[in-house]
Amino acid sequence: MRTNNTTTAAASDDEAMLAHFERLALAAGHLVMDVFHAGISVEHKLDASPVTAADRASEKLILAGLRAEYPDIPCVAEEEAAEGLAPRDPGQTFFLIDPLDGTKEFVNRNSDFTVNIALVRQGVPEIGVVYAPCSGRFFSGRPGRAESIEVSPEYGIVGRRRIFVREGKTPLTIVASRSHRTPETDEFIRDIDAAEIVSVGSSLKFCLIAGGEADVYPRFSRTMEWDTAAGDAILRAAGGMTRTTDGRPLVYGKRSQPGEADYANPSFIASGSIS
Repeated sequence: MRTNNTTTAAASDDEAMLAHFERLALAAGHLVMDVFHAGISVEHKLDASPVTAADRASEKLILAGLRAEYPDIPCVAEEEAAEGLAPRDPGQTFFLIDPLDGTKEFVNRNSDFTVNIALVRQGVPEIGVVYAPCSGRFFSGRPGRAESIEVSPEYGIVGRRRIFVREGKTPLTIVASRSHRTPETDEFIRDIDAAEIVSVGSSLKFCLIAGGEADVYPRFSRTMEWDTAAGDAILRAAGGMTRTTDGRPLVYGKRSQPGEADYANPSFIASGSIS
């Protein structure tokens, strides 16, 4: 009985955390769209990647909300990391935040940019939200349950439904990166007899697999953990998995990697039920 009570309490805590993520993502998405409609001024970070006022405003809001509610859990956020402010050792439990995934999509006025918030435990992304404020698509996940959420024009939640990965069919449906397509991706598509759908930007690729709209997302160019953690959490909650090219589950919290930056991901393949 004690084990059951502990499990129930943990599930309740996860549900409360996910609800907090959802509120923060909606508020951040509102800020992002204010900048989107007002006009976008682009700067560049030291690595030459773009950054906007929307990235910074969204991250500030999310970090304030997480640190107020969960002051003992470290935060690893993209813009703080770019400024050298990521925690030196976040431990086994930490948040990963990408306040505006798909900044290039945002600047080019495509609709696929997202707000991403995730919790990692023991190297595994377990709780996450992905919100695309321009299109209104919103996904969330925690252990054992993933959902697609309906959002009103006033940024309120008006409905939700549970989602699951689908059984893969031949030909498989692949989602590919719009901005980071590589020869390796093209070769992968040719080798597995796939019918590719329109390329999708940002972390929505994970969510399309989680929701049974696609089967596989191969990524052979660089990503960072904050790019993938929230979508990966949702995919795993829906019954899918993200693996490196050697078949191992993608892990999080990677630091002191030879020849690579902290929190950088290797190539990976995210998939639904396609064994």
